[in-house]
Amino acid sequence: MALNGEREQWGTKIGLILAVAGNAVGLGNFLRFPVQAAQNGGGAFMIPYFIFFLLLGIPLMWIEWGIGRHGGKFRHGSAPGMFDVIWKNRLAKYFGSVGLFISITILIYYTYIESWTLGFSLFSILGLYSNETRETMTGFLSSYQGVTTSQTFSSIWPAYGLMLVTFALNFTVLYKGISKGIEKLAKIAMPLLFLFAIILAIRIFTLGTPDPAFPENSVINGFAFIWNPDFSALGNPNIWLAAAGQIFFTLSVGMGTIHAYASYLKPKDDIVLSGLATASTNEFAEVVLGASIAIPVAVAFFGLDVTKEIAAGGSFNLGFVSMPIIFGSSHFPLGELFGFMWFLLLFFAGITSSVAMGQPVVAFLEDEFGMDRKKAVTMLAIAVLVAVQFVIFFLKYGFLDEMDYWAGTFGLVVFALIETILFMWVFGADKAWKEMNDGGDIQIPMFFYYVMKYVTPVILMILMIWWFVQSAVPTLLLENAPPENVPYIWGARLLMISIAVILMLLVKKAWENNYNEVK
Repeated sequence: MALNGEREQWGTKIGLILAVAGNAVGLGNFLRFPVQAAQNGGGAFMIPYFIFFLLLGIPLMWIEWGIGRHGGKFRHGSAPGMFDVIWKNRLAKYFGSVGLFISITILIYYTYIESWTLGFSLFSILGLYSNETRETMTGFLSSYQGVTTSQTFSSIWPAYGLMLVTFALNFTVLYKGISKGIEKLAKIAMPLLFLFAIILAIRIFTLGTPDPAFPENSVINGFAFIWNPDFSALGNPNIWLAAAGQIFFTLSVGMGTIHAYASYLKPKDDIVLSGLATASTNEFAEVVLGASIAIPVAVAFFGLDVTKEIAAGGSFNLGFVSMPIIFGSSHFPLGELFGFMWFLLLFFAGITSSVAMGQPVVAFLEDEFGMDRKKAVTMLAIAVLVAVQFVIFFLKYGFLDEMDYWAGTFGLVVFALIETILFMWVFGADKAWKEMNDGGDIQIPMFFYYVMKYVTPVILMILMIWWFVQSAVPTLLLENAPPENVPYIWGARLLMISIAVILMLLVKKAWENNYNEVK
């Protein structure tokens, strides 16, 4: 947006809700959530998960909608300008740059992971895998990623080509703008995502016991594992920590993306019901659909113990190893079609999230430098294309994992704590409360006033300290890093430091250009 131009707006309310829901509904709903549930006691995980959804997820959703819409009134579509509005301090804009750092850093590696889902959807419909074992399917995935070689993939170039396709699709959507790009994508991708997920959930529910020789391996036992809590496990603090962490991934809070989307609202547009609608849509995708696919079908085919073992190997193993094995099994009729639907579902979840990650940086360049959208998107595209090369070619050395930890895990809590303190304490709880409720079709229950002011920041502070001691310090000191990975991990850190410094310099430059006097 040029400084003298009109800011874009959402075309329809349903388009806005679908777009924000698309931002929230990502790979974490269908890949990370089942793994977290399996690793942390199944049903025992769900109790703290819902508690933190109430005390952490919904409050942060409203806070970010409120900050975003308020910042949009002053023609700011990214966190630096928004924070500068709510806190008249020269440091505020630099705290806001943390949001830009998180969104662009996640976008860099997320685009590559997203391309895997597109690739595997093609492999499914083409029948490139069938009657695979865990060993052979693990080899299939690692050779596709370029970590190893196999008869199927002898080089990284198939994955690289599909990354370029995914990259082009993402930036084409961003190039087209808010209503004609992001909103249009959401109106197509989200209904298809839910349609495919519902079809898969129904098909899996009707599988029963695929192999009568193993009657304990059934879909029903998979559902029982998720929904029958072991209350004794609730004494394990790690389960509570994992549940709180999942809230960030599931709602995409702490990334700066919701702020950007909310900035394109009209000053009196409702954010109370809109925030609830997007949070509820996400929870339906995660808890109802996400929990009805990966874990129940894995238990039906592998048994509970093996499913837990697979989940312990991480999200990629569950989604890209165990699921293809299942779809390629003779016990799963039309597995190629259902595999295609599974991975295309993941691709839709991924692309609606990744375009959201790009929007804060685009909005920053538009609003603070007066760039037109084409130039802003082009600059972001070049930066992402250069940076993703390191992720692709150094994947096996922990490059992606290092970026994901600092930007996609620890950084989310840090930024969420910053924005909560600034909005509810520096800006002021009463003013923030008025801003969030202004124009609302309903009013937020008063209970949440005290939750957002006291409970949410305390939980965030505990999480940040806990994660810092438990994982951040060991990660920083490279305690568990293989020696051969150390140079590449430092390379990932250097890249992230460079991104952070460049962003802060851009913020400094924007304000030195006397933007506040011009607006």
